Amino acid sequence: MASFLKFHALSTFLAVIIIFLSCTPLALAKCEAESENGCHDKAESMKLKVIAIVVILVASMIGVCLPLFSRLMPALRPDRDYFTVVKAFASGVILATGYMHVLPDSFNDLTSDCLPENPWKKFPFTTFVAMLSAVMTLMVDSFAMSIYKKHCAKASVNFGHGHHHPLEKNETSSQLLRHRVIAQVLELGIIVHSVVIGIGMGASDNKCTIRSLIAALCFHQMFEGMGLGGSILQAEYKLKMKATMAFFFSTTTPLGIVVGIGLSRVYSETSPTSLIVVGLLNACSAGLLNYMALVDLLAAEFMGPKLQTNMKLQAWSYIAVLFGAGFMSLMAKWA
Repeated sequence: MASFLKFHALSTFLAVIIIFLSCTPLALAKCEAESENGCHDKAESMKLKVIAIVVILVASMIGVCLPLFSRLMPALRPDRDYFTVVKAFASGVILATGYMHVLPDSFNDLTSDCLPENPWKKFPFTTFVAMLSAVMTLMVDSFAMSIYKKHCAKASVNFGHGHHHPLEKNETSSQLLRHRVIAQVLELGIIVHSVVIGIGMGASDNKCTIRSLIAALCFHQMFEGMGLGGSILQAEYKLKMKATMAFFFSTTTPLGIVVGIGLSRVYSETSPTSLIVVGLLNACSAGLLNYMALVDLLAAEFMGPKLQTNMKLQAWSYIAVLFGAGFMSLMAKWA
């Protein structure tokens, strides 16, 4: 199942790139672009894009790798209270990313004046697609666990009735699979919206916008990476898999910027095709991220025995969630 989800994430990432490469040049109808002002400078914008590739890559690597080095920092081990608070903060960041960044972007794209009124302004496509995405995420979550539990039940029956250790082992393995599904699906949602953000930045020649985005995206990627890194750590992957997931998270936005630079001559943020593709992808990503943040990260943690039996830790974790969500909501002003 883990291999399937890994392949699904990679194939989705490649599909996003192919969609942009193939569909964008076909958009013949263009909405009139805004008149250029002092912020439009191709040479200066290119310098800022190169800087953005490097600093966002570094920030992403720091964020996702920080929880993975828990052996060097005992405070970040999953069984420690500090890790629980940090994970709550990062979960708040992911929640706000879905609600305050990705979902509004989808609304803006799919209700743009550059799109025909029928059907885009007569039906709420953003919330509809986000809803379907959340349900699909639940289906992946549910079916993965059902298939594994059915497999474990058959294995227990075949082993015999006189032994109890396999049942305990199956419960542990089931929880481990749960963490692995969460990590894989969460990374999938992050990758989809990260590549969209990267392509948008890479295709832009507005140095004022790019300058503000660099700082905002550095914080965004770092704290989002901490949330993903915590999930990867709890999934107990081997070193190769940890490195692979960290690599794809860290390089997705910089790679999106590179692709955006390559598409800058044919890509238009206001072309109908681009608005529809980006809007639908953002809506799908928002539904996935919101489900993962609320159900698999926050609800699972706060309803678990560790926080239910420790009111003080529960209170600090709620404060961390509010700080994380509030901080990322503030970032929506610039990114």
